[in-house]
Amino acid sequence: MPRLLAIMARLRDPAGGCPWDLEQDFASIAPYTIEEAYEVADAIERQAWGELEGELGDLLLQVVYHAQMAAEAGHFDFAAVARNVSDKMVARHPHVFGADSRDKSADQQVADWERIKAAERAAKAETGVLDGVAVGLPALMRAVKLQKRAARVGFDWPTTGEVLDKIAEESRELVEARDSLSADEIEDEMGDLLFVMANLARHLKVDPETALRRANAKFTRRFRAIEAALARDGRRPEDSDLAEMDALWNAAKAAEKAARTP
Repeated sequence: MPRLLAIMARLRDPAGGCPWDLEQDFASIAPYTIEEAYEVADAIERQAWGELEGELGDLLLQVVYHAQMAAEAGHFDFAAVARNVSDKMVARHPHVFGADSRDKSADQQVADWERIKAAERAAKAETGVLDGVAVGLPALMRAVKLQKRAARVGFDWPTTGEVLDKIAEESRELVEARDSLSADEIEDEMGDLLFVMANLARHLKVDPETALRRANAKFTRRFRAIEAALARDGRRPEDSDLAEMDALWNAAKAAEKAARTP
């Protein structure tokens, strides 16, 4: 860790550092931080454990980068970052580091965690139910967090059936909007439908980001199977048509199902 901190300090040294690194600021580095976090998630999703070590290192570098820039500006340094998160983890786990009983269910511990976080938000004058939910989160993730906050104070559908009814309602409104509303209004209706879909995922205890990543991977895998099948005939997708590609898609789907069947 000291070596990594020293490397970053050298890269940011005005006297002999890297010109590119010296030009960066918090805003320009933030997109890389987000990208590295997703690459960590991707390695885990693929169970690419040999890659995960490197991806975690890349993500750690982002923390070091931001901490170095903060130290240069006189805000805080890496030691303060580590101290802050250490204090937070100890405070949020009184059943491990304090006198609270460990004889609690996972749900009870989650409730305790949320109570402690609510007290932390209150100490920062975040008094609104939705205060502190970061605007920069991926939209699906933020939707779920907003919904969880609202649910804590009773603003939630009690059953999954009511969520499904709302999805049907929003779908009808989107179909109606398609032919009669402006592009901005159609986007608004689409957003309403996606928001309720995120709510359904929450009710089903499914992470929508993970579910969509899996769907993306499935689509990629099956479309590549279409490409491979066409390539065996010396053709490409643009040389085919929808009916043929749909049949090849179904064949790839059937092959996957057969491979999973004992």
